Amino acid sequence: MVTRRLIVSSIGLGVLGAAVPARATSVPAAIEVDLRGAIDASAHGVRPGGGDRKSRAFSRLLKEAAEKQVPVFLPPGDYVVSNIDLPDNTRLTGVAGATRILYGGDGYLFACQGAGSIVLEDLVIDGNNRWLDDTVEGLVHLSAATDVRIENCEIKGSSKSALYLEHCGGRIEKNRISGAADHAIYAIESTGLSITANTVLDCANGGILVHRWTKGPDGTMVTGNRVSGIGARNGGTGEYGNGINIFRADNVMVANNHLSDCAFSAIRSNAGSNIQISANTCLASGETAIYSEFGFEGAIVSGNLIDGAANGILIVNFNEGGRLSTVTGNVVRNLKLEGPYVHDGAGFGFGIAVEADTVVSGNTIENAPKYGLMLGWGPYMRGLVVNGNLVRATPVGCAVTVVEGAGSALVSGNVFEQTPQGAIAGYRWNERATGDLADGAEQFAHLTIERNRTG
Repeated sequence: MVTRRLIVSSIGLGVLGAAVPARATSVPAAIEVDLRGAIDASAHGVRPGGGDRKSRAFSRLLKEAAEKQVPVFLPPGDYVVSNIDLPDNTRLTGVAGATRILYGGDGYLFACQGAGSIVLEDLVIDGNNRWLDDTVEGLVHLSAATDVRIENCEIKGSSKSALYLEHCGGRIEKNRISGAADHAIYAIESTGLSITANTVLDCANGGILVHRWTKGPDGTMVTGNRVSGIGARNGGTGEYGNGINIFRADNVMVANNHLSDCAFSAIRSNAGSNIQISANTCLASGETAIYSEFGFEGAIVSGNLIDGAANGILIVNFNEGGRLSTVTGNVVRNLKLEGPYVHDGAGFGFGIAVEADTVVSGNTIENAPKYGLMLGWGPYMRGLVVNGNLVRATPVGCAVTVVEGAGSALVSGNVFEQTPQGAIAGYRWNERATGDLADGAEQFAHLTIERNRTG
């Protein structure tokens, strides 16, 4: 396999002929290796410059190399190409930051339909914000590729999504993706995909999307990514504008990511069962920082830090089947009452809201301008255990539904400080219905409130 060390050595040894100065004949001993059978693109008529006329030669070269199962090395320079179909066993590599593949604007850049292996590494892939036709959804559009590896690439300027992966597995790792007019990474119906250690910047509608056409097992791992500057150009109330978005995909892990300045949620899971959302840093979210909503069963939300959002963590929509979760060990702070749209329900300004079959424990909530905790919505509440949380500097520490038909909630052993409108209060939807219930709620058979400390 061609590595960066190998590529540097090939330049030093003059293997690439005219593309490299003849005097570059000595390199440090630490990087002296040979190409071991890689095809030099320049020897096959694919050289930097020359406009978009090299697309056919480029395609022939990839096909020949794939048939021989050898990698293609592109020397530094600008390669203007269009309509490149990536065959099975494509292995295309360059010099990071110096080998630039520029989209010529004549339909699409890279596409694949059915492959065992596709490898792109150490390339700059630039869409130049040019038109992409209706046959593709991304600058790099891969479908039914079993083992994709896109590593250490810079992908920018797509007029649609940067990477579109359908029915793909493999690894998307250590890339820098910016300036997409739609999403940075759109993975749908994935099969064992890992999206790791990427930097995603300034995309118009979304960061990293893991979706399925129909709800089912997915297993994608989204870890260690840095995502910022995500807009919602297409509007809506949460369909767009999310740093990481899970939809109908079960068994997904979202961990150790750093997300900031997303128009809606840092992390939003819609109908994603058995999801783990852990150890993420979520800063300056426009709406709810972490969302698990609608038809899901099973969510672990733990160890996340949220600073700045309209709402902190929402585990909701019991009326649509959303249930069964734990919310533990999170820090939620510095929330606001305003969101990106006019809310016709509970509104904004609360720290953690849950509805059904959920444990909320060991969280710290500070500076929520409405409620620290919100338990249930109307009759939609069942089986809540809320204990060992610290809630401070919020008008109402805990708002709990007292609407007829609401199920049980245990609120025990929490600390509420600086809650001037009450530590615990009963609500009928948005309307307050009780005084402070911190000393007990015997009049409400569905509530057990005990051993909480207020001050």
